[in-house]
Amino acid sequence: MLAPGDKAPELNLLDQDGNTVTLKSLRGRRVCVYFYPKADTPGCTQQSCLLRDLVAEGRVDDVAIIGISPDLPAKQKKFDVKYELGFPLLSDADHVVAEAFFVWKEKSLYGKKYMGVERSAFLIDGKGKIERAWYKVSPKDTPQVLLEALEGGSK
Repeated sequence: MLAPGDKAPELNLLDQDGNTVTLKSLRGRRVCVYFYPKADTPGCTQQSCLLRDLVAEGRVDDVAIIGISPDLPAKQKKFDVKYELGFPLLSDADHVVAEAFFVWKEKSLYGKKYMGVERSAFLIDGKGKIERAWYKVSPKDTPQVLLEALEGGSK
């Protein structure tokens, strides 16, 4: 698992508009990268909309918000348009970045085991280092822990 002080894994993924997004291109700026299992599902929608609201309220102006899931760019685009999210939603269909962040895990649903994204979030500083890591974060807690970290909290 990644911990504060670790170098954040690089990412090089397409967003919902077909643009390539890298962490390197955001150097000098703090970045909140959050991983969600599937676009336009209840938990993922709640998490994304709560982060969208923080941006709209101007509470995270100095932080770039980036969502990542295994969904293809076209599905990410529909999700973005439907909820007017307004920040990059990256497609990690091959789960390479999810594996690098240690969020690609074995999961279980009704006794059936499968591999998928463990909902997690990371605050990365302007030099590309992990500032905070929240594994198994709940959708509703994601914006709260982010705000606490930005305000100097200990979570």
